[in-house]
Amino acid sequence: MRRAALPFLILLAIAAPLAARDSLGVFGQWGAFRDAEVPRCYAIATAEPSTRSRDVEPFASIGSWPQQRVRGQLHLRLSRVPGANASVTLNVGGTRFRLTTGGTDAWAASAEDDTAIMAAMRAAGSMQVTGRDKRGASFTDRYSLDGAATAIDAALVGCARR
Repeated sequence: MRRAALPFLILLAIAAPLAARDSLGVFGQWGAFRDAEVPRCYAIATAEPSTRSRDVEPFASIGSWPQQRVRGQLHLRLSRVPGANASVTLNVGGTRFRLTTGGTDAWAASAEDDTAIMAAMRAAGSMQVTGRDKRGASFTDRYSLDGAATAIDAALVGCARR
């Protein structure tokens, strides 16, 4: 089993019953899934391991909800809760995006940013999320983008077939 597959399965087992999803494949460090009950499709990856403390296990996903006409929306689970006025930034291949946060979750500020982030992810080899937590300490969550483009495409096609 690939190194990335086990964290995916653990993450999915926590999020909801495995019977509710169809695996569309594991591509590099990313997996693609379809959840017919919602319906939704998404590409997802866990952050690279870190020796720094984490409040939760971080992940990155790009999701689509066809019934809501939402396609290619970024969602990040941050490793720490950001401070009240702290900015959280996503750096994809040298392009920076300021994110909107709530608790340990973060999203692109707009649909246009979602589109730009997906385009940047297709061209870059890695991405990093940085911010300051509620204690004032900095944190960085790092992701390999190996397989991200293929997983995103598989998720988009998975929902297009519905």
